Parts: sequence; C-alpha cells; structure tokens
Amino acid sequence: MRVMNDSDWHWADEVHQHFRDINIAQVAYVPDGGLANLINLCNGDETIRSVALTTEEEGVAQIAGAWLGGQRGAFLTQSGGVGNCVNMLSMVAECRIPFFAMVSMRGQWAETIPWQIPMGQATVPALRASGVIVHTAWSPQEVPEMVAACTQLAFEGGRAVAVVVSQRISATGERG
Repeated sequence: MRVMNDSDWHWADEVHQHFRDINIAQVAYVPDGGLANLINLCNGDETIRSVALTTEEEGVAQIAGAWLGGQRGAFLTQSGGVGNCVNMLSMVAECRIPFFAMVSMRGQWAETIPWQIPMGQATVPALRASGVIVHTAWSPQEVPEMVAACTQLAFEGGRAVAVVVSQRISATGERG
C-alpha cells in the first residue's frame, strides 16, 4: 500500500478500503463527479463488481438483488437521481432488505445550476419518506467514519441507510 501524506488524502481511499474490509461485492452507480474518486477505485478493484447504470432506480434493484443473492452491495448516486428511486426504495423498506447508499448532493452549497436546487432540497425528505435512515457528512473528514457506522447499521441492523455527502465537500475541492 502506498503511503500518503496529507495532501494526497481523499476520503474515497478510506471508504474504498472499508468496502473491501466488509466484503462489498457489488457497487451500482450512475456516473457522478461528486463520487468519481470512489467510483474509479471500485471500478479498478477486481474484488468488486462495478455496474454502471442507465437510471438510478436500477441501482436499488441491483443492490437488493445482490443481498438476496448473498452479497453486500453499495449504491452510489447524485441527489438528482434520488427522485427516480422513491418507488423502489419503498420495496427495500417494506421487505427489510439491508441497503446502503451514498448520495452526492447538488442544489446546496454554491450551486450554480438552478434546476439542481429543487431536488437538492427534496433529497433528504424523499429518502426519509421512503424509509431510509439518512446521515449527512458536512466535511471530508467525516465521510469514512460515517460510512463505517452506516454500513454497520445497514448490514447488521437490517436497515436502509444513506450517507449524504454535502455539496460543500465538493465546493472545497474534495470532489473528484
């Protein structure tokens, strides 16, 4: 393993290692700049099957199917796609399928694209209304520990859980 100094550190490195440590076997994602470093690490990892999706709700089905097939998975998406997942998330909640997602936010801190704002404001309420437990990381340093706690809640507690990565993280240069 390469030794990193502080200027090389990125939260995605620790999250990817955590995914390996807890045997995440599948990662479903829609390409996203906010999670690009993590997506790239998963794509380059021969122990993780990475699946690029054409629409976000496919990710919910992919990760639920992984669990039903005996594997752990993670769903990576941008906030704008959460609205596409509401119906599928209700199935995860009703069937008590352990589910873990990471959501990179838009429509928050320093947003410059007006049409990102409505879903950005609705993302957390939509997740919660769908039965998903939501925790928000406001700084890059919070992400790895939050992911560890939330994957434990998902896989050992049998819950649907999402870590929301604030747009402020990307606005301060942490977006990949």
